[in-house]
Amino acid sequence: MTTVKSQINLYQIWEGFHWLFIVHIQGLIICLQRFEIELNAGNLSQAEVELGTAAELMLASGAAMELAGSFSRNEYENQILPTMKAPQVASENFSGLMSWDHASLIKLWKKLRPLFETLPAELDTVYSKFVNSYMTLSGSHKAVCTRFGGNDKGSLRCNKCTAVSKLENFEKGRLKMLDPNNQVTHG
Repeated sequence: MTTVKSQINLYQIWEGFHWLFIVHIQGLIICLQRFEIELNAGNLSQAEVELGTAAELMLASGAAMELAGSFSRNEYENQILPTMKAPQVASENFSGLMSWDHASLIKLWKKLRPLFETLPAELDTVYSKFVNSYMTLSGSHKAVCTRFGGNDKGSLRCNKCTAVSKLENFEKGRLKMLDPNNQVTHG
């Protein structure tokens, strides 16, 4: 009996779920832009819908991240990692950090920070879901990174610290944007 994994090239799994991750991030950007518009217009019920949808898209992004890395460390190191290094890529600092989607999302989160600082109490429940969805997404990224040895070696961009510690630093910075009042209980 042939397994599904042997029928599909591992790179197709890696690439396909990364594309799905990016599609969810693009949807997240749209939802957050609409959230801002609705909140500024005082349409709290529609702002709640947009923020709730943004939370769901972050959860979906986290699931796509985990599915992208659904193979062994050995398979990753031998079949996937070489595709992310020269000569396969032009930059020696290859990373999702360089993508348009990532830059747009971070810019938007910075812009939304003042709104997150002063959200009406009516949005507390959906806001908590949103922040915790980010934590789930971040946890998924760290879990995949750990599976592939990122807790004991550097990332593609930095060999001075472990890849997981770098992700933890990113998480802290992003939480300052998403939960500037540190009001959400993470878990």
